[in-house]
Amino acid sequence: MTAALVCGAVVFPGLFFSFRKILKHTWTEWSDADVVSVSERLLSAVHASLATAAGVMVVSSCRDVMTDSHWLVNSFVLFGAPYMVFDIYAMYLSHYHTERTRGGSRAVRGHSLHTVRAFLRRDWMLVLHHVALLLVFMPITLCFRRGLGDFFIGCLFITELSTPFVSIGKILIQLRLDDSKLHRINGLIVLLTFFTCRILLFPFMYWMYGRQFGIPLHRVAFHLPLQCNVGNLALLAPQVYWFILLLKKAQRLYLRQRRQQGDKDRMKAD
Repeated sequence: MTAALVCGAVVFPGLFFSFRKILKHTWTEWSDADVVSVSERLLSAVHASLATAAGVMVVSSCRDVMTDSHWLVNSFVLFGAPYMVFDIYAMYLSHYHTERTRGGSRAVRGHSLHTVRAFLRRDWMLVLHHVALLLVFMPITLCFRRGLGDFFIGCLFITELSTPFVSIGKILIQLRLDDSKLHRINGLIVLLTFFTCRILLFPFMYWMYGRQFGIPLHRVAFHLPLQCNVGNLALLAPQVYWFILLLKKAQRLYLRQRRQQGDKDRMKAD
């Protein structure tokens, strides 16, 4: 278990600084903000891909949703813990360099309590998400489950499936490909994977529990401890909020592209 923790503490910072060095030498015209932002997105995509792969392995191997266990569950939670800590630092670096680039002559001169507070105000929900995983999800998974429910932890790993596509979308914007067909296709994949793996996954877990114990789906919640239902609602609520934000963003992009197409058609007509 200690080996998994140490491995995560080496792998994720190492990947981030490697991405940063490679990008800086490959795209010499990019600013530090561009390099750090894309490096952070690539790191996020790597972690999410590993989490999804681990989740698929766990879910596919557990026949009994309550008692079957898989060694990957605890190992990957420990392996991923350093990522959660380091990603907060990487997000802060991205924010800091972005503000320096935008600020011009009035840009911040160095790291300070002011820059940290500004970062926390802007990205408080993502920071809270990471901290909650470290201080709530990790102790529950490692210490309080009594070896039960590895199947459901595997399902929660799979919620990360949409993250690589979210990262790809932001990288495409960085490459000024936000009006490309590739960006539109990626946006549709983001919406599909997010809805499937971060929202529909919760009723799926209830359905799998009910199927094993012969309980109708609409009755499953009444057979579970209150803390389980409250915990699932606490996990689901931010996913619904983020999905609504994604839908609004998709609507804005669609309307913008329709306006641009309409302007082109009018110019051709003239």
